[in-house]
Parts: sequence; C-alpha cells; structure tokens
Amino acid sequence: MATHAMSGTRESGAFYAAVRQVSLDLASPLSDADATIQPMPDASPAKWHLAHTTWFFETFVLRDHLPDYRPFDERWAYLFNSYYEGEGARQPRPRRGMLSRPSLDEIRAYRAHVDAALLQAQAGLPADLITLGLHHEQQHQELLLMDMLAALAENPLRPAVWPAVAATPAAPAADPLRWIACVGGIAAIGAEGPDFAFDCERPRHEVLLRPYALTDRPVTNGEWLDFIAAGGYAEAGLWLSDGWAWLQHEGIAAPLYWVRQDDGWYRFGLDGFRPVDPAEPVTHISYYEADAFARWAGARLPTEQEWEVAAASADPLAGHQLDEAGPVRPRPTPPVSGLRDLFGNAWEWTASAFLPYPGFRPAEGTVGEYNGKFMSSQMVLRGGCCATPRGHVRATYRNFFYPHQRWMFSGLRLAKDL
Repeated sequence: MATHAMSGTRESGAFYAAVRQVSLDLASPLSDADATIQPMPDASPAKWHLAHTTWFFETFVLRDHLPDYRPFDERWAYLFNSYYEGEGARQPRPRRGMLSRPSLDEIRAYRAHVDAALLQAQAGLPADLITLGLHHEQQHQELLLMDMLAALAENPLRPAVWPAVAATPAAPAADPLRWIACVGGIAAIGAEGPDFAFDCERPRHEVLLRPYALTDRPVTNGEWLDFIAAGGYAEAGLWLSDGWAWLQHEGIAAPLYWVRQDDGWYRFGLDGFRPVDPAEPVTHISYYEADAFARWAGARLPTEQEWEVAAASADPLAGHQLDEAGPVRPRPTPPVSGLRDLFGNAWEWTASAFLPYPGFRPAEGTVGEYNGKFMSSQMVLRGGCCATPRGHVRATYRNFFYPHQRWMFSGLRLAKDL
C-alpha cells in the first residue's frame, strides 16, 4: 500500500485533492467486480463509497451554493444518497451490491467532474461544508477498508488486497498489562473552539469522575487466546443477556476473521491469511465480547468520559494509523511509561451509550441528520485504529456502533475503580 501523508491546511485545495486521492488509492487494487459486491447489509460496495462521498460534495456544496452547476447525472442522487431523508428516496442499503452499473470507471469520472467543479469555484463556496465533506470522506476511507476486508473474507481463496511484507521476525510477547492510576474529580470533556469537530462532540461540559485506573495498553491477541482457552465463550455468567443470546444464535467462538486450524489460530486480513500474532492488539470484537472479557479479567470497560480525560494530553497524531507503508493491520507497540496506543491500532469500546451531550444541537438543514438521528441503541468507541486516516481523530472524537457489530477494527482497554 502507498504511504498517504496528509499535508496542507484543512481549507486548502491541496488538502482537498490529497484526501480525495487517498480514496482512489485505497480502491486501486480492486477490480470492478471486487468494487461491486456487498458482503452483508452493514457493509457497502467500494464503488458506492467512492460515489457517495462525491455525491456529498455535489449535493451539499455544488448544487446548493453554485447556481450554474449541473449534476453529472441526475439519476445518481437516488443511487448514492445514504440516509438523508431530506434528500428523498434512495437505493435500499441492503441492495447497494445490486448496482453493477455505473461502472467503477464511470464513478472515477464522476469524482473527477465534481473535483474539477469544486476546485474551480472553491473561493466562493462555504469552507465549513467542504471541511465537513473532507472529514466525512475520511470516515468513508476507513469504512471502505472495513468493507473491502468483509467482502474478500467471503472468498474461499482468501485473497489479499495487499501482499504481506517480507518475512519479519515474530514480535516478542507483549509485556504484562500495567495499571495506570487516573485522578477523579470534576473534569471537562467535549470539543470547543474554532477547530473542526462533529456536532456530537459538542458542547464542552463538566463531568464528575471517581478515581479510576486504565491498563497501559489495549488487550492483545495473546490475552484473548487465554480467554478462549479458559472457556470464556462458554460461560454464560460473563455475558450480558443480549450478548449471550447473540453468541448462541450466531455460533460465536472467536473474534471475527479468526479460524482454528490444526496448527493453531489464523486470521484473515487485508494482507491475507496469516497466523494470529499474540502481541498484536485484538480487533474485530463486539461490545458484547469486550464486556465479557473485562468481566473475566476482573475489570470493566472505561466510560467515554474516563477515556477522554485520560487521553486529553496524548498526541492524536501518534500511533499506528492510516498513512504508513505496508498492509493495514494492527501492530505491536513497544512498552513506554504511562498510557500508550490511545490513538491508532484499534478502536476501544467504552461502557457509554452514544447519547447527546447536555445542550447538544444538531447542525441546521439536511446535514443535521449526520449524527443526532443515530443516538439510540449504540455504544461509543474511542481512539481510532490502523485504518483511520492520520489527523482525522482527536481526544474528543466519538465513534459509535451497535453492540453486536465487529467488522470494524474494534478492541478494548480495561478499566477499574480505585
């Protein structure tokens, strides 16, 4: 995979072009067939992601703010709207994989058309909507990788998107988990100031925390193997009722993409089928699995408030994120003093439901459907992952998924009361 280094200001044409190019680069190894298939209703075809992010700019920036703009193809608004009720009817999400046409090349032409129009008229267009569109596209770059992995995992040939790097020595076993104490008291969380943040990150407000501790790093594959060996997936007392019902119904016995072979556990990734590395952070686990592991370990999941306060002084540009050469996968990190791996490698499940902050107000207009309408039945994850474009996340960033979902690069860090 190519290295994707982001440069330029958030408002510059160079930054716009760089973000848009990353999407094309990520999809470049795919054939038209690869880019069309949809492995499950939660996932979307690669070419749908490429087109939907373009539809966002065409609809909310060009159409609404450039009187002379003419859509590339007016019929495509039905195909590539996602969930914006204010924009009318749309292709049903579970049937996006039926869009064999337009072709991948036609969608690339669509992107080029919209990019040329936007960059030509950029000075007269609303910078805040362009910035929102770029962050929206970066979200879809991560989704694109998640969905590419889900699609290729359905292929019995287990094809790799990118070939694995040359053989390297096995990573040493992860160092033992250490507890890092965090003071309680009144603290402030949430975004403030002029820098970009999604509406669900605002407003900044005070929270009261009791003294707590977090593990210095996320849980690893090796520790998850111990959980499996100890019968963690068979002990009902560790599981929430909904989680136990989900596990029984789906026959869950390991993280997603893990396969037991005669010689041990393997996992499928964007770099193909490889042995599970015990030192890597565990990923592709549901909230139910994370919660059960925490109970088994005699701990709990952190709240999103605890996580954010602990991460407030950490560098969000650090960690293994999407701009590095080589296959997209979590990687072991060397021990340091204090907390590590807060950003990158694996999204960390929290014990917090995705709910509005006190005083939350969605953005005006149809773009206000972006986050607020999803504040029901979902749980918050923090910190970004190996597929998150570097520079996209921050300590206040709130990701959210349903408790049973696990095709994203999701892991966990343990917490306990002091």
